[in-house]
Amino acid sequence: MPENKGTIGAAEHVAIIMDGNGRWAKARGKPRLYGHRAGAKRVRDIVEACPQLGVKYLTVFAFSTENWKRTQTEVAGLMRLFKKYILSEAKRLVDAGVRVRFIGDRLRLEPRLVQLMDELEKMTSENTLVNLTVAINYGGRDEVARASRRMAQDVAKGKLNPDKVNEQTLARYLDTYVLPDPDLVIRTSGEARISNFLLWQSAYAEYEFVKTLWPDFKVRDFQEIVSIFGSRKRRFGGLLAS
Repeated sequence: MPENKGTIGAAEHVAIIMDGNGRWAKARGKPRLYGHRAGAKRVRDIVEACPQLGVKYLTVFAFSTENWKRTQTEVAGLMRLFKKYILSEAKRLVDAGVRVRFIGDRLRLEPRLVQLMDELEKMTSENTLVNLTVAINYGGRDEVARASRRMAQDVAKGKLNPDKVNEQTLARYLDTYVLPDPDLVIRTSGEARISNFLLWQSAYAEYEFVKTLWPDFKVRDFQEIVSIFGSRKRRFGGLLAS
């Protein structure tokens, strides 16, 4: 658990549930994939705004383990969009100093997409200005289950003493083991739920649920939310010194 600092300052790590693409498209008489394409462009704007706001880590929820339940047409279109995004944005991300990571279970993803993900991670591995993490085929419960399975395998191999297992031990097996926990989680579109996103990591995060649909979520909206966060005092279950 984080130290009880009671700090007032920038959100170092912001996570975003990018919701509302489908409704945005429907309101314009367009197919859902039209909204997803608009949403992908919005990611670029938010990433570019991070340095001036003191946000060093940005994690975005692109595709959940539950999203496979959507129509085959939409899922296939999203997978094409992910590949197109990587190909079109790779040079821009490298030049902008953005390091890209992907979290989630890659086993169900098509090999070509996984190859592109691996290549982009390698291409940006030396960048340090902004750390962009994209969650694809990700679910919080699935992540904890996979982490627990890997931890159990190490116990079985004698690499890990079960009596020594604690919160910090499990955290090292999560997809996000190299990232700090999010300080702030934003969900767009007016829905007030966390949808299985970063369940373990966001135990002490601040949440903001905004009505704006993701393609309409502007940099100024992002700036305002981050600014509001900076005025909060975080106790992490304790009490602040008077």
